[in-house]
Amino acid sequence: MISTNLYDTKGKVTGKVNLPEEFFGVKINTVLLTQAVRIYLSNQRRSRAKAKTRSEVNRTSAKWFRQKGTGRARHGARSAPIFVGGGVAHGPTGGENWKKTMPKKLRRQALASALTSKFKDKEMMVIAGLDKIEGKTKEIAGILNALSDKKEKKRVKFLLILPRKSDLLVRASRNIPKLMVAQINSLTAYEVLNGGKILVTPQTLEVLRK
Repeated sequence: MISTNLYDTKGKVTGKVNLPEEFFGVKINTVLLTQAVRIYLSNQRRSRAKAKTRSEVNRTSAKWFRQKGTGRARHGARSAPIFVGGGVAHGPTGGENWKKTMPKKLRRQALASALTSKFKDKEMMVIAGLDKIEGKTKEIAGILNALSDKKEKKRVKFLLILPRKSDLLVRASRNIPKLMVAQINSLTAYEVLNGGKILVTPQTLEVLRK
């Protein structure tokens, strides 16, 4: 049985809570984590670059010079890629597809490896009482300050993982720097690895068990 401390909103330990071993006690698969991160970043990529081809540049379509008698190679238009101001050959079209997919089973294994890594590095905390806040930014900032290590010189990033969408908590936390809010059903391994300290609620653990 894997257990960890249970904190309240004031940063005090109020007891122990059991963690699901299938997400916090697995063998860390670094190869799978690397693949999951690469796929996530690739899916965030957008095709914004666009180069004009020879048919799209604004140049005359008239024949540049006569066909024979000049001693030069034959050319029909100045829009050819070999000329300055001409179109680009094999350039970005703006329609490149960078999307990659990962099987659901592997995504879940990667998420379990990421959560286990955070738990073993002591970068995960279970906090209770978030459902009782009034939705003020000051409240969330006070909770993060209470959970922060006072010995650390710089502010640590936090990732708050919720069991379901909460407009109250999202509104209260969106103006706080270095704090991200995510739902457990759409959580990715990249968000866990890049989230700094992980904050989960007992309700989130129940969703994981199910």
